[in-house]
Amino acid sequence: MTERHELPERYDIAGTLGQLSLGRHDPCARWVDGVYWLAARTPQGPGSLALRSAGRFLHVEAYGEGAGWLAEQADAIAGLRDDVTGFAALSKAHPLVARLAREHAGLRLPATRLAFPRLLRAVCEQKVTGTEAYRAYAAIVRKLSAKAPGPVDNLWLPPDPDVVAATPYYEFHPLGLEQRRADTLRRVAAQAGRLERRPDSAALTAHLLTIRGIGPWTAAETAAVVFGDPDAVSVGDFHLPNFVCYALAGEPRGTDARMLELLAPFAGQRGRVCHLIEVSGIGAPKYGPRMPIRNFKTF
Repeated sequence: MTERHELPERYDIAGTLGQLSLGRHDPCARWVDGVYWLAARTPQGPGSLALRSAGRFLHVEAYGEGAGWLAEQADAIAGLRDDVTGFAALSKAHPLVARLAREHAGLRLPATRLAFPRLLRAVCEQKVTGTEAYRAYAAIVRKLSAKAPGPVDNLWLPPDPDVVAATPYYEFHPLGLEQRRADTLRRVAAQAGRLERRPDSAALTAHLLTIRGIGPWTAAETAAVVFGDPDAVSVGDFHLPNFVCYALAGEPRGTDARMLELLAPFAGQRGRVCHLIEVSGIGAPKYGPRMPIRNFKTF
């Protein structure tokens, strides 16, 4: 199945679609020869989606039982339904944000409408380093799932939530997930069907916050990608308050409360501002030792 969509001026396909991958070698989402591939379990079945920009158009190919669903959602997944109307004017509340809005005018927020794959990643990322998160995530995918339909050999489907929910926590331990995160993931997987039916970001966030082990950070990280929520702020992030406070106020260290205070003028677009700051490479000064990378298999 093939389609194409007209692209907005200066559209940044790499920056936009890069928000869907965990690292350069995400087993479920990756670049292959200039084409972005995403594997998914859709309401119509498993499938894979190929996205490629050429000239003024986004070219779409989809494979598998879920091909029709993926092709229908392709423009949203590529961030083309992201409404940036009014953001340029709002960004003028701070000169740095205004500059970043101009420099990254082609960056869009993708919306997948698939909650469980993003939750799998987010739970793996809870309170660990990026390396630890990637190792656990990739190991879980390869242990509990299968190859995606389509012509790409090394592309994997996200695990079936029913399989994850039925897997005892101790089987996650050799994969790099200790009992706390494993139990959280299993609880999320058990409710995946209900989560996928939430109609908007607010409803999804409210539901997620009722699940033990899911806090504001995980809920915001999920809503930001599932619905492309431009106002989702990852409260509780280890680095984000420092980045935002340093970028907007020159303060090398920040708190969640101070971050939200500085973001208040951008209400409705606070998550977009955070993302612009992160992609800009502006970082707060670093103090103290790095967090160690642990191997949970030995714990």
